[in-house]
Amino acid sequence: MIEGHGDDSYKYSRDIELNFSSNVYNQLDLTALWQHLSHCLTHTDRKGQNLLSSYPEPEPYRLEQQLARLAGLNKEEVCVTNGATEAIYLIAQTFRETCTAILQPTFSEYADACRMHAHRLTSLYQLPAEAEHFKLPTDVRMLWICNPNNPTGTVITRDRLETLMDANPEVCFVIDQSYESFTLQPLFSPAEAALRPNVLLLHSLTKRYALPGIRLGYITGNAGLLNRLRTNRMPWSVNSMAIEAGLFLTSHPEVGRFDLTTCLQEAQRLKQALEKTGGLEVWDTETHYMLARLRYGKAAALKDYLAETHGILIRDASNFEGLDGHYFRVASQTELENCKLVQAIATWFAEF
Repeated sequence: MIEGHGDDSYKYSRDIELNFSSNVYNQLDLTALWQHLSHCLTHTDRKGQNLLSSYPEPEPYRLEQQLARLAGLNKEEVCVTNGATEAIYLIAQTFRETCTAILQPTFSEYADACRMHAHRLTSLYQLPAEAEHFKLPTDVRMLWICNPNNPTGTVITRDRLETLMDANPEVCFVIDQSYESFTLQPLFSPAEAALRPNVLLLHSLTKRYALPGIRLGYITGNAGLLNRLRTNRMPWSVNSMAIEAGLFLTSHPEVGRFDLTTCLQEAQRLKQALEKTGGLEVWDTETHYMLARLRYGKAAALKDYLAETHGILIRDASNFEGLDGHYFRVASQTELENCKLVQAIATWFAEF
C-alpha cells in the first residue's frame, strides 16, 4: 500500500509543525551518528573514494555478525534487510501460496505482500482460547502477528504466544516486533525464537532509532528458515549508508538512549487528556502510540482540519482492515506537543 500510511505531509500546502502520524519516536539525540556518517561521506582513501564510491557488501555480513553477537546467536540466525518491509515481502515470497492468517487490525503490508505472492488469506480478530485448545483453523500454515501491534498498541504476552506455538507446531509464526523497544511488556528474545523451528521475528532499527529514511531491519529465527529466505534475497539490497549506520549504532549503545518509563507515562497522560475532550474513545495501549475512535465526525475531516489549521498531522486509520472512518492513530511526543494536539482536537469538537 503506497498510499494511506502516516507521514504524508506532502499532501498539504501548509508546513507540518507537529507530526503525530508516524509511530517513529523522535525524541532521540543522534548527533554522534550524524557526525559519524558525515565523516564517512567526506573522508576519502588514497584512491579518492568514500563510503558511496564502492558497492556495499552483497549481503550485509558484518552487520549480521554484529547483531548475532549481541543477541547470542550464530550469524546464520540473523538476516539483515532493507527495512522491516523488505523482510515482510521476502517472507511472503519465500513461502508463496501458503494458507496464511493475519491477526487484525494491523499493518497492511502483511496482507499486501501475501496477496502479491498468491497466499490464501484469512483474517483473524482474536486468537483461539483455551476452550478451543488454542488451535488455529486447520488449514492455516502461517500466522502474522504484530507485537506490539500497529495501530492499537496492544501486546500479546510471551506466555500466551508460547502456548499458541506449542498447540500449533505445523504453523510458521511471523511476529513483527518492530516496536519492541517501546514497551515494558516481556517479548520473545531472538535467542528464544532461534530455538523454535517455526518462528520468525522481525526487528526494526528504523523504528528504534527514528531513522525512517535509512531503511534497516532484520529477521531472527531458526537457521533453516533463514537459509530459505536468503535464497530469495536480492544482492546489495541494503545500502552502504544503512550498513554503516547499523554498525555504528550497535557499537555505541549510548547513542539514541531514551527514558522508556517517562515516554510511556507521557503516552498515558496523552491518552487520558484525549479522553477528557469527551468526543472520542482511546484503546488501552502498552506502547507510545494509540488508536482512537471519534464519537462523531470522520477521521479524514479531523486530519485535514488539524493539518490545514494547526500544522498538525495525525494518521487516518480508516484503511486498517476492520476499522471504519471514525478511527485515527497518534504517537505521543513531548508534553508540550501533546498538549497542543489535545487543544487543537478540542477546538475542532467545539466548532463541529
